[in-house]
Amino acid sequence: MKQDGRLVRIVDVARAAGVSPSTVSKALNDSGSLKAATRERVREAADRLGFVSDAGARALSMRRTFIVGLLSTDDIGRFSMPVMQGAENAFAVGEISTLVATARHDAVREQHHLRTLIARRVDGIIVTGKTTDPREPIEVPVPVVYALAPSADPDDISVLPDDAAGMRLVVDHLRTLGHRRVAHIAGRADQNTSRVRLAALQEALAEAGMELVGEPLFGEWSEPWGRRAVDLVLRDAAEPPVTAIVCASDQLARAAADRLRERGLRVPDDIAVTGYDNWHVMWSASRPPLTTVDMELEALGRRAAERLLAEIQEADTGPRGIEYLPPRLVARGSTIAGD
Repeated sequence: MKQDGRLVRIVDVARAAGVSPSTVSKALNDSGSLKAATRERVREAADRLGFVSDAGARALSMRRTFIVGLLSTDDIGRFSMPVMQGAENAFAVGEISTLVATARHDAVREQHHLRTLIARRVDGIIVTGKTTDPREPIEVPVPVVYALAPSADPDDISVLPDDAAGMRLVVDHLRTLGHRRVAHIAGRADQNTSRVRLAALQEALAEAGMELVGEPLFGEWSEPWGRRAVDLVLRDAAEPPVTAIVCASDQLARAAADRLRERGLRVPDDIAVTGYDNWHVMWSASRPPLTTVDMELEALGRRAAERLLAEIQEADTGPRGIEYLPPRLVARGSTIAGD
């Protein structure tokens, strides 16, 4: 079972049999198209080295259960679900099971779930939520990685979407289309997401020689606020007019596009509109479909899973604190005429 004091791995069997690790996996699991002689050579090498392929036996030999916890504070799931799906997909490749728990912003419920996960002897926990506001770290005796909702402790590992990079993508897109004067409709002023996106927007506009017209408009993350904010933009419009409205979410952007159309303005011919989140329900229902930023939440979940596995194996070489993942811009008809 051990070679030179360490656990025998698939790569050790592959080296001894003169094949690739994937061939070892196929031979031991009776899958794939392999020659009988190759399967026999791999099995002989595995037996000689004492390789244990059974997941239960591996767990006993490594003092691991091959189970991890996914804890969400989200009471809706719009943002945390893609993160957890990405993590689950990554864990499934390694034959690791997941236990999912939702705390719904309830501290008592969260502590109950944590006690249950620890009682089930999970190897580690991923904590996620629906905002990028820092949260208090959890106190558990296993490795923890925070995804989307970062830990307030800079020594913890947190994986976040790079919202500042996302806003820079929006500004660069509008600049290439000839826009120079834009307005901004934001969400709640007390949330980290709103502050980060606004600061990045202001900086990117200044670097591009573009102008943010008027004050940024903060309000709820809701369609009623998006519609009302458009009225404020048009009421306070100066000459030359605003030619683009940058919204901090797709929900705000869809409402903005609807209200502009009701006011007799064409999107994007008169005023272009951009969103943020690439929320299918919103961008696809907008007329025209929204140009937006995709935070790549499933990829974020996969990265969080990779960092957690490395922590569990005591092999993590990534940075402590916050690791930012790049987003991507998805250009559609709300900025590109005829699209």
